Amino acid sequence: MPHPLAPQLPETHDANALVDGIWPACTERIDGTVHVGGAALTDIATEHGTPFLLVDETVVRDRARRIRTAFEAAFGAVDVYYAGKALLTADVARWMRDEGLRLDVCTGGELAVALRAGIDPAAIGFHGNNKSLDEIEVGVRAGVGTFVIDSPAEAERIAAAAERAGRVQRVRLRISVGVHASTHEFLATSHEDQKFGIPVADAPAIVNRIRELPSLDLVGLHTHIGSQIFDADGFAESARRMLALHASLGGTEAMPELNLGGGFGIAYTAADSPEPIETIAAGLADAVRAAADEFGIEVPRIAIEPGRWIVGPAGITVYTVGTVKPVVLDAGTRTYVSVDGGMGDNARPALYGAQYAARIVSRASDADAALVRVAGRHCESGDIVVDAEWLPADVRPGDLLAVAATGAYCHSLASNYNLAPRPPVLAVATGAGGAPSVRTLVRRETIEDLLARDAGLDAGLDASAPQRTDDNGAASA
Repeated sequence: MPHPLAPQLPETHDANALVDGIWPACTERIDGTVHVGGAALTDIATEHGTPFLLVDETVVRDRARRIRTAFEAAFGAVDVYYAGKALLTADVARWMRDEGLRLDVCTGGELAVALRAGIDPAAIGFHGNNKSLDEIEVGVRAGVGTFVIDSPAEAERIAAAAERAGRVQRVRLRISVGVHASTHEFLATSHEDQKFGIPVADAPAIVNRIRELPSLDLVGLHTHIGSQIFDADGFAESARRMLALHASLGGTEAMPELNLGGGFGIAYTAADSPEPIETIAAGLADAVRAAADEFGIEVPRIAIEPGRWIVGPAGITVYTVGTVKPVVLDAGTRTYVSVDGGMGDNARPALYGAQYAARIVSRASDADAALVRVAGRHCESGDIVVDAEWLPADVRPGDLLAVAATGAYCHSLASNYNLAPRPPVLAVATGAGGAPSVRTLVRRETIEDLLARDAGLDAGLDASAPQRTDDNGAASA
C-alpha cells in the first residue's frame, strides 16, 4: 500500500535505481558510484566541492538536435528558438547555435550574454512584457532579429528606437488566446487574467497601428500557452485559434510567420509521462494544416521556443548530506535529510510545489528503503528540495545526494538568500581519447563576491565588529 505520508510515490521501489527518462541519458552506477557522461560524481565533488549543477553537454546537444529534427520532419522549414531563460551561459548559447537553433532572450542581461558569446543578433528574438527603454534601444541597435511586442505602448517604443537607428525592425505580436494549459497556475501564460500578451479581441486595432508605423515590419503573431505540458492537445487548440486570427488579419501573404511558443514538458519523477516530442510535433503539424485548410490560408512558417525540454533532463544537482533527522508522526515516520543547498539553488519546489527525484550517488546500499524528505539549509520551513522520496534507510551525513532533471530553471532562478553563494555550473563532455572532461561554465560564487556588493563595507565600515548606533540611528564608535 502507498505510504500514508507520500501516497503519490509508487508502492514498489528500488532506492538505488536510476529511472530512465529522468536522469541524463548517460547515467550509470559503477561499483555503487554514479557516473554521468562517464565521469564519477564523487571525483567531481572532490575537485569542485558541493553543491554543483552538472549538465551533460552531449545530452543537451542531442536534445536540441532531436527537437529541431522532429519539427522539421513535421513542418518542413521551421525556426527553433532556444528559450534562454531556462539556462543561459555563453557555452550553452554556442551549443544552441552549433545545433542550428536560434536564441530567445527576455532581458538586457540575457541579450548581453548572447552577444558576448558571438551569437548572430539576427538569430535572436527579444521577449518580455516590460522591456525597458534602454533594453529596446540596445536590442534595436545591436540588430536583434525579431522583437515580440507585448503591449500597445511597446509597439510605439520599438518603432521610435528603430527610427532613431535608421532601420526597419521585424516584430511579432504576442496574443493571449485563452487556452488554459493543463499545468500549474504560475506556468499557464495564455489565460485571460494575466500579464502576457494581447487579447484576441484587441489584436486587430493593434495590428493596424503597427502597420501604420514605417519603422516596424510585422512578420507574424506569437503565442505561448504555458510550460510543462505533456501532450499536443492544448498546443493544437491554441494553433487553431491563432490561425483563425492570422487569417482575419490578412493571412500568410500579410504575415508569413507564426510562433507557437514552447512549454513542452519533461519527466521529473516516475509519475510523469510526457508524450515523445516527435508525437507532439506531428500532432501539432496535423492541427496547423487542418486549421489552415479550414480558414483558406497557406501554412505560415512555424517557429517554436523550447527551453526546459532541451536542458532540463541533461542536468543534475549534487549535494552533500549534512544532517539526518527522523520525525515520528501519527501517520508514520518521515526522515528529514538536510543538504548543503536548497531553495537558493532550486526555487521551483517553494514557488509551485515542483516534484523531483533524488538518489544517493556516492555509494549503493542494501538497506531497506525509507521515506525521506530532502530539505535545504535555508531558514524557511518551505525550503524543501524533494518533498518525498525513497532512499536507503542508512542514509548518513557525508553521503552525496543528487537531484535529477535540474538543468532548467534552477541556476536561472538561483538567489543569495541567507547570503549563501550560488553554486557553479559544470559541464561534462567527451574529451581527448574518449575520456570524460569536466569544465566550469559558471564559477562558484564566493563570500567575497557577496561582500563586494555591500556599499557599507565598501565605504570602509569595519566588517569584523558590530556597529553601535545612537538614539537617532547614526553609527557611533
